[in-house]
Amino acid sequence: MKFAHLTFELILGFFLLFTIVKIVGRKIINQITPFTFISGIVFGELLGNALYDQHINAIYIVFSMCLWGLLLFIIEFLGQKVLLFREIFEGKPIALIKNGTIDKQALKKARMNLNQLQSLLRQRETFSVREVAFCYLEGNGSISILKKAKYQKTTVEDFNLPEKPIYVPVTFIRDGKVLWDEIHDLGFNEEWLRNQLQSQNITDYKDVFLAEWQEDDGVFVQTY
Repeated sequence: MKFAHLTFELILGFFLLFTIVKIVGRKIINQITPFTFISGIVFGELLGNALYDQHINAIYIVFSMCLWGLLLFIIEFLGQKVLLFREIFEGKPIALIKNGTIDKQALKKARMNLNQLQSLLRQRETFSVREVAFCYLEGNGSISILKKAKYQKTTVEDFNLPEKPIYVPVTFIRDGKVLWDEIHDLGFNEEWLRNQLQSQNITDYKDVFLAEWQEDDGVFVQTY
């Protein structure tokens, strides 16, 4: 009887887990943020503990997993719709290296030391800070690197060309929301924004899915 009961709960838990992960999305598997990482662990613990606790029947398994899945779905939905909510739960990338110089304050903010930074760089096949133009710490703890031109895989040294400066693209519209702080940091204003959008036949910034500025390549805009 115990084996039959356990078999039923295992099958029920299997299909519940499959369904909820399909609904919530793949981010819980890829662990894009610390929050999704912890959520995945708790999700597994809820199912595992419920299956082998004789005092918990199938109704409690369904209730606990569906409630946790609903909470995850709400978080993901709000993260897609509300930019502020997304920044709270997913965080913003931190620039650890800017223009080839390590930002000590950024390291302190990320609660990292130089040894940890160098370890992450080596994992990305970068064995010297001198190779890096820009380095960002992402929300999931990984780093993104933009190397200096002469250290990129196809180097300008191979063709005896003069070294060109490296510019990092800056996002100034995301999901129809204008990031005014980024625009002001670039030294631009609302009139500049309006002119850039009009040049691309866009009358309302809410129609813009993504807009970036890069010093050597101008504006890139993708609408909905």
